[in-house]
Amino acid sequence: MNEIQRSKIVSKILNKTYPKIKVPLKSRNVFTLLISVLLSAQCTDVNVNNVTKNIYPKYYKPEHFVKLGRKKIQKLIRKIGIFRIKAKSIYNLSKILVKKYKGKVPKTFDELELLPGVGHKTASVVMSQGFGYPAFPVDTHIHRLAQRWGLTNGKNVIQTENDLKRLFPKKDWNKLHLQIIYFGREYCKARSCYGISCKICISCYPNRKKPFTVKKP
Repeated sequence: MNEIQRSKIVSKILNKTYPKIKVPLKSRNVFTLLISVLLSAQCTDVNVNNVTKNIYPKYYKPEHFVKLGRKKIQKLIRKIGIFRIKAKSIYNLSKILVKKYKGKVPKTFDELELLPGVGHKTASVVMSQGFGYPAFPVDTHIHRLAQRWGLTNGKNVIQTENDLKRLFPKKDWNKLHLQIIYFGREYCKARSCYGISCKICISCYPNRKKPFTVKKP
């Protein structure tokens, strides 16, 4: 079985398992989506949602966060991992959005990735979920699953992203990356499936007997 055949199996199982998919991070607008994605680094979506549900009703524009200042932002997000670093990024990117973009979130990868605390993965999520632009955000979670399922030999997340974009139709990217995340959390967990027990792993590699070792990015 080659990677194209495996990609078709993956698509079929994911579409059957998750015919409809919800965006896991709750937001009020594109700006708050950007903030939530930034906060989600090294943190669960559940934790981010629990913290932001008390923030976004009142603070949901770059101007609001500039007015708050770094210290107050720190207090608001103190239950989030590495909150001091994230507070600094939020404050600085809010200042840039107000000064350079009239309070609007830019709609290009290049402009997004120049903002403090915003890497390619964060920019991809915002482009995908905020603007509906075809993107395939790949983090270590998706990188691990793509390797297990034989869709990439992924030495890094960039290579994995390119391989996934090559294997799947562009129209499916936005939905597919979320389906992969949900399936990984529910069925193909890092410390329970090991590449030998979930439906996708068994279907793609019926003869695999030993736990699969992921190449870390």
